[in-house]
Amino acid sequence: MYILCAAPGILCVCLLIKLIVMKRSTREISQKLTEKLNEDTNTQIDISTVDRDMQRLAAELNKQIAMLRAERIRCRQGDNELKTAVTNISHDLRTPLTAISGYLDLLDREETSDTVRGFLTQIRGRTNAMNRLTEELFQYSIAAAQDPKLERVCLNDVLEESAAALYGAITERGITPNINIPEKRVERISDKSALMRIFGNVLGNAIKYSSGDLEVTLDENGTITFANISEHLKNADAERLFDRFYTVETGGSSTGLGLSIAKLLTEKLGGAVTAKIDNCRLTITLSFPK
Repeated sequence: MYILCAAPGILCVCLLIKLIVMKRSTREISQKLTEKLNEDTNTQIDISTVDRDMQRLAAELNKQIAMLRAERIRCRQGDNELKTAVTNISHDLRTPLTAISGYLDLLDREETSDTVRGFLTQIRGRTNAMNRLTEELFQYSIAAAQDPKLERVCLNDVLEESAAALYGAITERGITPNINIPEKRVERISDKSALMRIFGNVLGNAIKYSSGDLEVTLDENGTITFANISEHLKNADAERLFDRFYTVETGGSSTGLGLSIAKLLTEKLGGAVTAKIDNCRLTITLSFPK
């Protein structure tokens, strides 16, 4: 009788121990799975429990992690090969495009009819567009391949220098800029040339699409905002502005790589970039935390 009464208690204790072991194993698997996914390592998930079910779960996860790691390596190799191909192609295109531009310059000196002159103007426009696209492709592949050269940089100075370099282009478009830079130095460990490219590309986008205004603000937390109103942005998708080759306009001189390069470099420097469109007002925010 005593044994019969004790049996349920023993069973409950056994189930409780089983439950505790499974919970501990689950925490171990969860923690180690997160580590394996975030780290580039060949080590496997190894748990302390001898429970067969949990061991089988860990083994199955190890198989999936190995497959994911192999796929990641293949994607990385393919991405590197693509970047190399783009660099080589864009470099190879430079020579014939330079030759075409040279011949167009020679033809401009010749006596031609208005019809031929019109054709030459169209050819020059297309050639210039190809030159811009080739250069942007080359710069994108370089930006993707190079590692940042880190040093202590003052964001105030770099932003001011970037705005000054484009001030002529800003005023030519009839834009009255409002640039707010604090007196307190905002310093970061960063790459000055990369920052110049980021600020230049974002400012260049604003110059291209602004309806006449441009507001640039740097705060003491290392956040820079670029805001302008543009009628071109009515149907634009803010989330796609940083996609490669995405352009607001269907034609013209835009390559769609300027903001993509800015995003690529910003993330390489440990920063973040976002875009928001509200009533045709585009606000691009760059954040460089300490």
